[in-house]
Amino acid sequence: MPEGHTIHRLARDQRVDLVGRPVRASSPQGRFVEGAGRLDGATSQRVEAWGKHLFHTFATGDVLHVHLGLIGKFRWRPSPPPAPVGAVRLRLEGQARTWDLSGPIICAVVTPDDVDATIARLGPDPLRRDADPQRFVDRVRRSRKAIGGLLLDQDVIAGIGNVYRAEVLWALGIDPSRPGRDLSTEELLAMWGWLRQQLSLGVRRNRIVTVDPKALGTTVSRIRRQDAVAVYHRLDCGRCGGPVRRLVVAGRRIDACPACQT
Repeated sequence: MPEGHTIHRLARDQRVDLVGRPVRASSPQGRFVEGAGRLDGATSQRVEAWGKHLFHTFATGDVLHVHLGLIGKFRWRPSPPPAPVGAVRLRLEGQARTWDLSGPIICAVVTPDDVDATIARLGPDPLRRDADPQRFVDRVRRSRKAIGGLLLDQDVIAGIGNVYRAEVLWALGIDPSRPGRDLSTEELLAMWGWLRQQLSLGVRRNRIVTVDPKALGTTVSRIRRQDAVAVYHRLDCGRCGGPVRRLVVAGRRIDACPACQT
């Protein structure tokens, strides 16, 4: 599932391509004809991300709510666009670029009140300027659940997925099975800071690279996918070189180094 940096990057790019101009909306697949009809010809006013949710606000007052889920994807084409490829749920045609959406778990036209209700259920998003890290700290420290599970709870912190979860716990030397209430405020604020920095880099680079490319003698653009992370889906630890263990925490797999994470 795409993590928060992907959604914020989409919001950034679609703001450039769509905001301030009328947008042609259609549903080539045919499963979103009514919704696309409500948006067709309306002027896009704002595009923003909150965690893994994307919201397009139009001058009509309608809001397009998208959650990509596991297989959803936005692809851009030059405008005027060629014929759709695959099952395109929604096509948003701007002046220079067209965005095709396929496979989302949420694609709906909603009201601003619906948006507020969705956001109210989410935890703070490290990539948002209005985020309050203390909400994250308080929520974790009240819980007996393992931190490796809490980081995936979108009502605890929004936008974190399997990769950043594994990488931040490795970076700070924290065992994924430690109960949230056993972590100090200092540890959790350090976790927030690391995630904020790495997610910001992910938006800029449009990919996850948590290691220092210079230490590998390469650049971000040339680093291989398996070398871009320190512990996630690796056989050996990026710090000590020891074997990485595959653990199950809160019913989800996570990679960790038993020597470096205690």
